[in-house]
Amino acid sequence: MNENTEKVLNWARELQALSTAGLFYTKNDFDRERFQRILDIAAEMTDQVSDEPLEQIQNIFQHEYIYQTPKLDSRSILFDDEDRVLLIQELDGTWAPPGGWCEFDLHPAANAVKECREEAGLEAEPYRLVAVHDQRLHNEPYEFYTVIRMLYLCRLKGGAFHENIETLNSGWFSLDALPELNRYKVSPDQLRLCLEANYAETWETRFDMP
Repeated sequence: MNENTEKVLNWARELQALSTAGLFYTKNDFDRERFQRILDIAAEMTDQVSDEPLEQIQNIFQHEYIYQTPKLDSRSILFDDEDRVLLIQELDGTWAPPGGWCEFDLHPAANAVKECREEAGLEAEPYRLVAVHDQRLHNEPYEFYTVIRMLYLCRLKGGAFHENIETLNSGWFSLDALPELNRYKVSPDQLRLCLEANYAETWETRFDMP
């Protein structure tokens, strides 16, 4: 993504957040019209630099009539005795640690456990929060919404992979011989950071500074 495209998307993100907050809180019909027009402009700006159809962008924006906050994603990171990391194979063939969007009624750590069970068939026990990362700073491609990714080191408590509707397979991989990663969800640097945390006697959670 070039600098100008990123700049336009950042403007559109800010306009979208401001307008949806206004639509959520305002009781004035005239202000509602103004905020709706700002939201439409944000969608049109996004359409100019995106491959997504304008109608689809507008549909996504219309379902976000609420004060905008970051979306949370939590991941279970497990290593075996040979320092191999557990990865699941996505439906598109790429690989990532088990995880996903945090459910509204689950703590991020509990969500990571649930996702590991559903996607890898394994029972995981989180014991260390390695990092709280802004997706835009560590992963690709660029995401319109702000995504905060939480990486939890976990202990394996049992289980085995079973056929499911979310993943094709699972496996343990050396960091020196990784398969094709879904880099939107994890990067090699993030996996190396988790391996470092796995060996540390004490660990301070890494987080991004403004």
